[in-house]
Amino acid sequence: MDTRIIKLANLLTDYSCDVQPGERVLIDYEGECCKNLARQLIKNIYAKGAYPYCRMRDGQIIREIALNCTEEQLKFQDDIDLAQMQGMQAYIAIRAGNNTAEMSDVPSDKLNLYSRMTRPSISYRIDNTKWVVLRYPNYSMSQLAHTSLESFEDFYFDVCTMDYRKMSEAMTPLVELMNRTDKVHILGPGTDLTFSIKGIGAVKCDGFKNIPDGEVYTAPVRDSVNGVISYNTMSEEKGFTYENVVFEVKDGKIVDAKANDTKKVNDLLDVDEGARYFGEFALGMNPYIMHPIKDTLFDEKINGSFHLTPGMCYEDAPNGNKSANHWDLVMIQRPEYGGGEIWFDDVLIRKDGRFVIPELDGLNPENLK
Repeated sequence: MDTRIIKLANLLTDYSCDVQPGERVLIDYEGECCKNLARQLIKNIYAKGAYPYCRMRDGQIIREIALNCTEEQLKFQDDIDLAQMQGMQAYIAIRAGNNTAEMSDVPSDKLNLYSRMTRPSISYRIDNTKWVVLRYPNYSMSQLAHTSLESFEDFYFDVCTMDYRKMSEAMTPLVELMNRTDKVHILGPGTDLTFSIKGIGAVKCDGFKNIPDGEVYTAPVRDSVNGVISYNTMSEEKGFTYENVVFEVKDGKIVDAKANDTKKVNDLLDVDEGARYFGEFALGMNPYIMHPIKDTLFDEKINGSFHLTPGMCYEDAPNGNKSANHWDLVMIQRPEYGGGEIWFDDVLIRKDGRFVIPELDGLNPENLK
């Protein structure tokens, strides 16, 4: 077994999910290439006196189901998935689909129905299990990153197995600052946005939920968001690549949305009432991820970025927003992407992607590597 796979598997079972004797752990994977990682996870789980279970996914099969799905059909399927999840203490998802655009020709109404009806089992997993989700390097991902598979694998294992304990310690001052902050003001090209995060609470993402990791998140007070935001990072969502997404926001609600396909972006935001409100605000700071690769799990951690997410909030940073969507849209603020500023209670805390107050200097990339 590749020693890099063993190191990654150890991180997932020993740190991310902290698997304990007697626990049941569901491994949910897609893609032949990640089978060796799944096998090593099974070995690790048994070695800890716990019980591994496995579920295999296939993007082509999911597409065929979604094309003609009905509400009754999907509710029955999600009831089965929910019953399985309710028996688990931990969940590890590995994704290595061959085609990121597999769902691109599924009609919007069917995609929205599929998202809405499969949300209960996902919400239970998020709120009630120890879980971690990761991609796995394959040709599809390396093509998105415009690099060879070998080069992408080297990058991937460096990013995914970094020292998350060191990162976690450096995040503590930012969590404390966000917990006492009321007003946030974001400035950048095509962006002037204000909102409150008072009383919501901030959460570290330091290797326990996503691999790779590297963000601290909270949520805006639901009706406090006002202004305009122009995202500068492409987003692959439900099989379509969105570019140049611009939202005008009034009292928390996205009242005008434009993109490279304005109809499609509005269809996505119309899945339910909560999809036009925001459920997450997060600062990205992974020192190894500097440029987007059209994969959300990587792009939302880009050093010097933030994401402001239309849709569902998380239970550990709740603002009351419910939705079938959770769409992590990213804006990079380093100089080569146009720069930008983030202010907390009228104090500049990050400029052009770098933290500028002394207590947050440990989160700048040279101090995290």
